[in-house]
Amino acid sequence: MITISEAAQAHFVKLLADQPEGTNIRVFVISPGTPQAECGVSYCPPDAVEDDDMEIEFDGFSAMVDEKSAPFLEEASIDFVTDQLGSQLTLKAPNAKMRKVDDDAPLKDRIEYMIQAEINPQLASHGGHIMLVEITAEGIAVIQFGGGCNGCSMVDVTLKDGIEKQMLERFAGELNGVRDVTEHQHGDHSYQ
Repeated sequence: MITISEAAQAHFVKLLADQPEGTNIRVFVISPGTPQAECGVSYCPPDAVEDDDMEIEFDGFSAMVDEKSAPFLEEASIDFVTDQLGSQLTLKAPNAKMRKVDDDAPLKDRIEYMIQAEINPQLASHGGHIMLVEITAEGIAVIQFGGGCNGCSMVDVTLKDGIEKQMLERFAGELNGVRDVTEHQHGDHSYQ
């Protein structure tokens, strides 16, 4: 479920050495399955362990995960990175905003997952996002752009060379195209 690098494990062992005996870490998601989902790591003293917590054992400590957060922490990873600016703990949880779907899930669910886990994080650097409006009987995914993508001069390139190309590769034989229904209005919100 959660991968913790050796460097991060060593960092946690060092931090936990200064805590009361029996203290572990807790990995959690606030507002799991929503666009506002945020992941975090905190100390977890013995009296904060809940009956439904999952315990993931590492060398020298355990990571506690509550039942509600667990499905959204699939494929999560924690690393401890050191560079010229110093050291920092990084937590990546690609499924925090939307629970990972099975390969045999309905096409709509798999497209929604791809949008939330892969496409929208790419568009977020421009302040943009997309949402799936519908899938037509002809196999066309109808999407709508929002945020900084609405009115952006590069939206056609983003649609054809980025989003459509990725989706057609992933859903070959199931999806025949992607169409934008956004009424683009250029303004201060648009990415330049």
